[in-house]
Amino acid sequence: MKKILSALIAGISATAAVIYLSGYGYIFKAMAINLKKGPLTPSTDDEEKFPSLTVPTLHPIAWERHINYNKVSLSETLSKELEKTRASSLVVIRDGKLLYEQYWKEHSSFSRMNSFSMAKGILSVLVGCAVDDGYLESEDQFISSVLPCYLNSKYGKLLTFRHLMTMQAGMDWKEEYHHPFAENSKQYFIDDLQEQALNIEITKVPGQEYEYQSAAAQLLGIALKKAIGRELAGYLSEKIWKPLAMERSAKWSIDEKGMEKAFCCIHATPRDFAKLGQLIMQEGNWNGKQLISKKYCRKLLTPTKVNDAFCFTLWANDDQDLKYRFFYGFLGQFIIMIPEKNMVIVKTGFYNRLSVDEKMRPHQVQILAEELSRFS
Repeated sequence: MKKILSALIAGISATAAVIYLSGYGYIFKAMAINLKKGPLTPSTDDEEKFPSLTVPTLHPIAWERHINYNKVSLSETLSKELEKTRASSLVVIRDGKLLYEQYWKEHSSFSRMNSFSMAKGILSVLVGCAVDDGYLESEDQFISSVLPCYLNSKYGKLLTFRHLMTMQAGMDWKEEYHHPFAENSKQYFIDDLQEQALNIEITKVPGQEYEYQSAAAQLLGIALKKAIGRELAGYLSEKIWKPLAMERSAKWSIDEKGMEKAFCCIHATPRDFAKLGQLIMQEGNWNGKQLISKKYCRKLLTPTKVNDAFCFTLWANDDQDLKYRFFYGFLGQFIIMIPEKNMVIVKTGFYNRLSVDEKMRPHQVQILAEELSRFS
């Protein structure tokens, strides 16, 4: 028995050594974090798993309630869909007022939810703020202007902020979520995001092909942080959180070096995510003040020629009579904007097997838009 136990321990030790020496040591960190602080897989409740920077609000103002607040009922179709996909919150804003909200799994209007890739869209919003503030000449500015390491790269020297926002960066990166050795898994747990991002080779001419890559968003965050000369969390607070009088301060997860996880992980309440959607739907105007230029907001919401379902890290659906734009995050996090109905929908959840259409848009977004647009 002792020999078997010794052999087993030796085998485990050897396997651990191979994993560590192969560059996958982050897996042990992931296991330690998850075993100590919650679910074994990424979750919308990951707020306390990682260090973070606060995104302060100022003089919070709650949404005004619609005259029909929570007097409407969800359709059977939508109720079943939300139950099946483990929804944690649903917030509906109509004509600038809170029409409906519901929370599941011990969440409330006070709960912060993980944005996951909705953060990519928020990052593109901040690029517009940086252009307005003069930190950037335009979204077509070369990344090499703030990150000189790309000046000697054959294709990297051609890379712009626009290319990173439209997922046309041409990086040597395969987006993969389904096993622990994937680059995306590594990205979620490693200690130095900048080292990882800057070592990814640009292997194609930027601007030629669409390929969704979380590494592009992280590189965008690194370049934007360099351009504005300050933390992204503080800039988000100054440009969005405080002016919108968000109901609660947010948190932005960081790595061990203090770099924001720009590809994901802004933790905020669904009501506050809804305010962001309302701002963008109103083309950057809030209570009569233009917080982001209307011109940039229109660019933000315009599909690319390469992919008509994708804008500046926001998604589009113009294929049906009801047209909308949306932020989209892993496990089914959405901020949906329907200008025709003057409606914003926020839904968060825990489901990683959402079906998608031929343009990789979750069918659930269409269900939410069509079912909830009937509310009045």
